[in-house]
Parts: sequence; C-alpha cells; structure tokens
Amino acid sequence: MNINAYVNNTKIFNEIQKNTVEGENKSTDFLDTLKEKLNEVNDKQIESDNLTQKFLKGEEEDIHKVMLSTEESKLSLELAVQIRNKLVDAYQEFNRMQI
Repeated sequence: MNINAYVNNTKIFNEIQKNTVEGENKSTDFLDTLKEKLNEVNDKQIESDNLTQKFLKGEEEDIHKVMLSTEESKLSLELAVQIRNKLVDAYQEFNRMQI
C-alpha cells in the first residue's frame, strides 16, 4: 500500500525517517534523561519563585502570569513525585521477584 499516493506532502514521512535514524545513532542513558527532566522541574520551580518575588516587589504586575507559573511548577513537581513513586514501586516489585 502506497501511503504517499494519498498524501501530497511526503516531507512529513522523510522527517520521521530521518529522526528515527538519528535516534538510533545516538544513545541516551536513562539516568541522563531522568537528570535532565529533574533539572527542568527545578528550573520551573526557580522561575516560579523569581516571578513571585518580582510580584511581591512590585516589578511584575501580571498576576495571571505569576499564578500560571506557580501552578505549572506545582504540577510538574507533583508529576515528578508520582514518577518517583512508580519507579520505587517497580524497584520493590523487581526485588520481590523469585529468581
């Protein structure tokens, strides 16, 4: 079945194939990915704190921006905690396995 006959722009498929080949060539370690994502959570926390401090000093007037940043950092932290809990549960389950 030729998918390209239905889609005029094959650039989409070429991009997917190129990204797949590049993804196979570079290897990312699970620990590196985890550290990267935790650093992103930390950056959101710092950004939220900075915006809150600016708002308290009177430098930032947009309360919606401050609240959105605070909620985003809160949700990202909650997600990180849930992922940590799942990883701990998986580790404990793995240790309980009979070999």
